[in-house]
Amino acid sequence: MKHASLVALVILFVSGCGAPDESEVLHVLETQRRAWNTGSVEGYMEGYWKSEELTFVSGGTVTKGYATVLERYRQGYSSPELMGELSFTGLHTEFFSRTSAVVTGEWRLRRLADEPWGRFTLLLKRLPEGWKVVYDHTSLAVE
Repeated sequence: MKHASLVALVILFVSGCGAPDESEVLHVLETQRRAWNTGSVEGYMEGYWKSEELTFVSGGTVTKGYATVLERYRQGYSSPELMGELSFTGLHTEFFSRTSAVVTGEWRLRRLADEPWGRFTLLLKRLPEGWKVVYDHTSLAVE
């Protein structure tokens, strides 16, 4: 009887330790894209780690902390016209462990006046609240 209980416990443990699911990670980006396209910077930021350790790198600037990154987005994208329509392409996900992943890809904003685009590298961690971006390095392409 003890042996059967131990086997059941091991099976439960191993099944909970399976390979991470790429769709869970990509769901974070899709949720961000949808929020952005409805004009919600706050909804977009739900994909980020709510921590002072959150790091955002872009344009030669390093921004630390969730509140600071949120304010940077609010200032830079203060209207639906500035936000435009966001899309992601060329997404590639690589897992380093069951709880950490990197996603690379291309972002593009379609706006009335222009169509800026660039590339990004996101480091995500599986936290108790789910997968979150903990480090974002985003570049703007110069055409």
